Amino acid sequence: MAQQDFVSVTIVTYNSGRFIKRCVESVLAQRYGLKELIVIDNASTDGTVDILERFEDRCRIVYNQENVGFAAAQNQAIQLSSGDWVLTLNPDVLLMPNFIQALVDAGNIDPSIGSVCGKLLAMTAAFDLPEQPLVDSTGIYFNPMLRHLDRGSREVDNGHYLKHEYVFGATAAAALYRRQMIDDVSLGHEFFDEDFFVYREDADVAWRAQLYGWKCLYTPFARGYHVRSVLPGNRRALPPEINMHSVKNRFMMRVKNITPDLYWRNFFSITLRDIVVVGCCLLREHSSLKAFVMLAKSWGRLKAKREEIMRHRKVSDEYMARWFRYQPVSMPAPKLAGRMVPRTKAVRG
Repeated sequence: MAQQDFVSVTIVTYNSGRFIKRCVESVLAQRYGLKELIVIDNASTDGTVDILERFEDRCRIVYNQENVGFAAAQNQAIQLSSGDWVLTLNPDVLLMPNFIQALVDAGNIDPSIGSVCGKLLAMTAAFDLPEQPLVDSTGIYFNPMLRHLDRGSREVDNGHYLKHEYVFGATAAAALYRRQMIDDVSLGHEFFDEDFFVYREDADVAWRAQLYGWKCLYTPFARGYHVRSVLPGNRRALPPEINMHSVKNRFMMRVKNITPDLYWRNFFSITLRDIVVVGCCLLREHSSLKAFVMLAKSWGRLKAKREEIMRHRKVSDEYMARWFRYQPVSMPAPKLAGRMVPRTKAVRG
């Protein structure tokens, strides 16, 4: 590890009182010394503010007067940060003590690595582990329908995903981003697209970073736990607002990032999924029809963003097409000497 690698940890809270104390404590307990912690609260009303006040002497906390969304609040935190790397965290994440060290060590393998992710395991809302350890994420991947999914999600953790690998992108629940990449791929002052408000903003960043030639590395030595509320198959249990943004952002991400070649290679898969999404909105999920109104209103901004992204594109159509498969795609990465973290038996509240 290079001594100059300073890490800024950024957390956005919104009614996160159930989780935030344990999350902040796990950051402060990191064995990595060169770090700062910045928390942006999006006008919580559930007691989150009372909990955060206890940590004001150990981290920087900003209390917004309104909920500006995850993307805008993370951008706010990033702009306040000074690290060579920025670790974005969800408040429902719990880190093992060497998490940051492992990510930074892995990121320094190659200067073209713009983001790093570790092995997140599933955890209940009570911060307990399931009877069988389950994988939450080892990076994100895209399939030909333009669905982005977490690699290994809900699989039993039986000792796989033990190699350093290049993956498409990192879930922003716990993603380490190189400052140079943040500066390179940001559109204006926005690293995360603020039109997204919430959901899919990390997949959008991953897609843009790939177009710009940045790599994302998965390292098995960084272990953490995540309480995931948004999973394929539990859509009906989610708030209508989240589902609406999910629909909106699916199309926003495509307008900004897809190339004609990638679209035509996957035309039938994309169209089939579009029919399902639009049909669901028309027949059952009427609250999500607002997504198409918002998409139309933002069309001018989306076109301008697309033009800028395509001007800076550095990779070929063939390279991008390799990532869009029905099975998760990974590519070999250099080996990094390290020590696997012993499996934790339980995490209790």
